[in-house]
Amino acid sequence: MSEESQRAPQENPEKDRSEWVTGDEPMTGPQRSYLQTLGQEAGEPVPSELTKAQASELIERLQAQVGRGSG
Repeated sequence: MSEESQRAPQENPEKDRSEWVTGDEPMTGPQRSYLQTLGQEAGEPVPSELTKAQASELIERLQAQVGRGSG
């Protein structure tokens, strides 16, 4: 067996946001709520109209800035 075939598949492989089928839809309620919290902690305003993909990118950036998340 090759080394590649012995690896367990990722349970949640990360997909490029540009490939998201719903990435251009408006952000979800939970994204909006979490962004408001992160924005307050970071002292940054959060745009009210973002797509799901844009919101995800901003969440990652703000998490890193305030020291939250897995990154």
